[in-house]
Amino acid sequence: MTVQLNHTIVAAHDKHASARFLADILGLDVSPQYGPFIPVQIPNGVTLDYVDTPDPITPQHYAFLVSEPDFDTILDRVQQAGLTHWADPFHHRAGEINHNDGGRGTYFDDPNGHNLEILTRPYGSGG
Repeated sequence: MTVQLNHTIVAAHDKHASARFLADILGLDVSPQYGPFIPVQIPNGVTLDYVDTPDPITPQHYAFLVSEPDFDTILDRVQQAGLTHWADPFHHRAGEINHNDGGRGTYFDDPNGHNLEILTRPYGSGG
């Protein structure tokens, strides 16, 4: 059996701004609107479909596996945007990165409070 995550819906108070935020930080494109959704396709084929909601948003966690050079580029974009980043998902170690599994990782929030993570090694991969 082959199972792959194809897409997930991401709640936002402004789907256009939220999709643009993610695309700009990660260096991706925003796709044309599809129904009520503003998609951002990740290079591995998974799409994050942003949708507007007037309701309070329960923050979710989205982790992005990136190369070492891309980590540096993305972290620079995070810092240039004036965002705080943390070495841990609970936001205790501000301005730091972690070295889990011999790689690097950091967390930052999107405009809706979703906890975004970039990491260079999958958890449990060693180091």
